[in-house]
Amino acid sequence: MDMRPLAARLPAPIGRLAELAYNLWWSWHPEGRGLFRSLDRVLWKGAHHNPVKLLEDIPLQRLLAAAADISFLKEYDAAVKTFDAYMSQNSSWFATHYGILDRQTIAYFSAEYAIHNSLPIYAGGLGVLAGDYCKEASDLGVPLVGIGFMYPQGYFHQHVSADGWQEELYEHLNFEGAPISPAVSSQGERLKVAIELDSRTVWVAIWKVNIGRVNLFLMDTDIEENSPQDRRLSARLYVSDREKRLQQEILLGIGGVRILRVLGIEPTVWHANEGHAAFMMLERVRELVEKGMNFAEAVRRIPSNTVFTTHTPVPAGNDTFSFDLIENYFHRYWESLSLDKDTFLELGRIKGETSFSMTVLALRMADWRNGVSILHGKTCRKMWQSLWPEVKEDDVPITSVTNGVHIPTWLAPDMRNLYRKYLGKDWREKQDDPDFWKRAMDIPDEELWKTHLWLKRKLISFVCDRSRRRWTEDNVTPGQVLTMGALLDPEVLTIGFARRFTDYKRATLILKDTQRLERIVKNQSRPVQIIFAGKSHPADEHGKHLIQQIYHIAKDPMFGGRIAFVEDYDMHLARYLVHGMDVWLNTPRLLQEASGTSGQKAALNGIPHFSVLDGWWHEGYNGANGWAIGNGQTSPVASQDDQDAEAFYRLLEEEIVPLYYERDWNGLPCGWIRVMKEAISSIVPAFCARRMVKEYVERMYVKAAQAAEGMTTPHD
Repeated sequence: MDMRPLAARLPAPIGRLAELAYNLWWSWHPEGRGLFRSLDRVLWKGAHHNPVKLLEDIPLQRLLAAAADISFLKEYDAAVKTFDAYMSQNSSWFATHYGILDRQTIAYFSAEYAIHNSLPIYAGGLGVLAGDYCKEASDLGVPLVGIGFMYPQGYFHQHVSADGWQEELYEHLNFEGAPISPAVSSQGERLKVAIELDSRTVWVAIWKVNIGRVNLFLMDTDIEENSPQDRRLSARLYVSDREKRLQQEILLGIGGVRILRVLGIEPTVWHANEGHAAFMMLERVRELVEKGMNFAEAVRRIPSNTVFTTHTPVPAGNDTFSFDLIENYFHRYWESLSLDKDTFLELGRIKGETSFSMTVLALRMADWRNGVSILHGKTCRKMWQSLWPEVKEDDVPITSVTNGVHIPTWLAPDMRNLYRKYLGKDWREKQDDPDFWKRAMDIPDEELWKTHLWLKRKLISFVCDRSRRRWTEDNVTPGQVLTMGALLDPEVLTIGFARRFTDYKRATLILKDTQRLERIVKNQSRPVQIIFAGKSHPADEHGKHLIQQIYHIAKDPMFGGRIAFVEDYDMHLARYLVHGMDVWLNTPRLLQEASGTSGQKAALNGIPHFSVLDGWWHEGYNGANGWAIGNGQTSPVASQDDQDAEAFYRLLEEEIVPLYYERDWNGLPCGWIRVMKEAISSIVPAFCARRMVKEYVERMYVKAAQAAEGMTTPHD
């Protein structure tokens, strides 16, 4: 929590270990992770790769020994030198290309951030995207500052009962052992802000997380100034109760602006990552009205430097609140905007509906709007055309920036070494260079295959060890142990499906014909095994039933242990999965997957994608880097499911399985390896976070900053 006590117990020669531990730079730099691992490998593993916890638990004698160890000191000096060079870099991409804006600040609001498993303040894809975004912004030198929630209870841990039902377990975060620090004033006092909720005031304390060169500020209501009820407001991510959800989004948007003010940060550009943060735009309007500007002028001014990214075409993913609920919490607020009730409600109303949409509010209050893939942008223009009835669908002012993934975070160390050896030491600087990545085709087949098999064995070993621990520690039944993957075989073609369990993602699509599936997975000469992982929202009963269906299939002796469900999908498990699968499967209902990034993470590691042509795969599939389910044309739901299930079985039987098991005289699946190389070559540069962040900077941030300063005409 406070770095000073930790630093006080460190011997002088290694005194900066605390500074390194409190900057999550180490989470994507091998020099940092390797340094902490060298202190004590057993404790490092026991601390779940959290250096703050490691330094708290490690015996003083071990620290003294490290401070006197020439080999460790050499490693320490190298890591500190690399860290200092990174933090003080004056020749970053942003500084080189947009130095005139280098002193500006971009405020990035998101309800969740997945940085590392030591800070469990994320639920899924939105948080992973936000975490990757912050890391890449740091790498590129983009002057970004993040705003979010602390969530002391985070998202839940998942256990699955003997009958296949998801059970949610919440664990309170140990603040003392997390890589976070309280934000304090120059006088050392804890910084707090006040937000009005209905007829009461809620106080919010601020935590700071260092993500390389990016600062992330997180809100926490669990402080003594608040009532017991309000202290729990920020406890959990994505609560089901609509009123509490509204309260959280008021805190995120309105409170987030006030936090930046108390910190003395004056952003030039404001970016809302999904509609949860849309009230941020209203608060900025209120500030201008308070200074004497009329509402009409203020509401024309704010959008010019406001960016809004929508991540879902699924109605349930766009938060709406009843007008009664909005009135309860904003009846005083709209007066501060000099508005009446009806005019205020119109800001978030969809024509013909009687609810307040956060997405509609954000779309109306931002001049820079985007979906997260080309296809999603097109879907958004159709979905929200009613907000611009005077223009054609293709001209609706919503563009797209396709999501990408932070390569250093998701690339297996073994693959990193392979790239360094065969692509060159500067491969990290060439992440988004398509011509450079053509070199992946020259990696020797035997080297790539050897590396892949090693990562696959690590995955299978990890899954088996996890099931063994559940057996010994929680006394689960032997049947559950087998269902969790105890019978998985590293020699068998392995397909991975790791997603949030909800209806449109169709996790059970492959169960359409269980007899055919049985024949495929139990083929004596060319068997297949499938690993499932993923959580359902606690309030999503249907999603839980989908997990139960998969679990029962995995438990059925009919499938011979070839299907497994691995519990508690999180960043730690995700790394093993995207490193070690043979194929990455994705089966969303067409036009309902905004982007998806898990398959991109797998492709970084040479794992081909097998998916419906939706989201990023619609633009990423080239016919040689994986397999496409269907032709990208929509049909009625029932027939679409039947068609896609048939395509799944046929591609497995006729193309994927034969190609995987076809070997040359040296035992190498040369045809399969060609697909792996093509996946790396075509997907890495096009779908890395570096390309994504550069697009936001070049297409939105720079223009929004110029518009805010009156240098150009605001985008319409």
